[in-house]
Amino acid sequence: MHRYRRPDPACWDVVVEAVCSEAPSYDADHALVQAGRAATRHADRIADDLRRQQGVFGTAVGHGVKVRALALAGMGDLRALPALHNLGEHGGLPTQRPQARILAELPAAGLVPTMRATLLKGSYRAEATLEVLSAWGPDAAPAVPEVTGFLDMPYAYDALRVLGRIGPAAAGTANRLTGFATGRDPRAGRHHLRLAAWAHWRVTGDPALALDVCGAAVRSGTAGHGLPFLADLGPSAAAHADTVRGLMESPGAWTRVAAAHAYWRITGDPEPAVPVLLAEVDPAWAGHPAMPVQEAVRRLGEIGAPAAAAAPLLGRILAREERLGHPFERIRILADAAYVRTLTEALRRIAPGAGGSVPAPSKEPVPLPAPAPRRFLPFRRPF
Repeated sequence: MHRYRRPDPACWDVVVEAVCSEAPSYDADHALVQAGRAATRHADRIADDLRRQQGVFGTAVGHGVKVRALALAGMGDLRALPALHNLGEHGGLPTQRPQARILAELPAAGLVPTMRATLLKGSYRAEATLEVLSAWGPDAAPAVPEVTGFLDMPYAYDALRVLGRIGPAAAGTANRLTGFATGRDPRAGRHHLRLAAWAHWRVTGDPALALDVCGAAVRSGTAGHGLPFLADLGPSAAAHADTVRGLMESPGAWTRVAAAHAYWRITGDPEPAVPVLLAEVDPAWAGHPAMPVQEAVRRLGEIGAPAAAAAPLLGRILAREERLGHPFERIRILADAAYVRTLTEALRRIAPGAGGSVPAPSKEPVPLPAPAPRRFLPFRRPF
């Protein structure tokens, strides 16, 4: 399950059986939490077992409840909500970003109250809660008061991103955002400026502050901090087009990708951008975040038909049998599933007729490698 991208559906039968049996298996738990909609046909059994785990009063919390609730959440199954509410009340929601993102598969309305209550309890692992709210975007608007409070805490960067994603419903925070964008707020760090300026534009609709702050960052050489925001501003940032184009020859791969995307968004001209983005799509990429491969694929997909030269390569990558590997061993299925979605969506936009299709998986058994030597650790966290 962790190694192959398209395992036989019967493999999920084995995983679910292992999770729902009386003998605990952390390996099976890890796989099921990451399954998403691949295990949807087992949703009823998982929901029944979740009720059993919760006990007669339906209030028990613990590792078993968390595993089953997250598995249902990844399927978008609303039967996860009561257990997630209980987990939130007892501090049992995911505290790491990858697992927290699973919750964003559920409608915001069902969980925003729990997220607000979680933020009110303090800042312990608040980045995971803010990550989910950010993914919901405007639907997280009821949480603006609690998120705003985190501007005064070490999680200000995450809070700024959430407010920007919420947009006009967070307009009441405009003055605070101005303070962060200009550095006048005593809690503003140099890494807050561009994000705060972008968030100010998103909540007010006025691009002047964002153009000034992000444009200055690009001109000063700190391009990586300003380019994504200029890209979002689009044609409004036309005054910076020449500077952005020059950065497409930067020695840094992330800067080249961000500059190519920003140039296309600002000018609407894909011709210079596509070769730069395509050059970063490494078919042998194993998932290491130092390389912007997935970002380049996403941006090619946004360009669409003018990026047709990328379609054959993206199709070959999508057809790979093995999942991404290093450094995502603990969340390998989640990381690979995200990459597959990016590839599929990019192909759908670039070559609609292809539909992001891939060859059917072989019916022949795949030989598995010899198991690695077992390492015995003094303590092993379930997640």
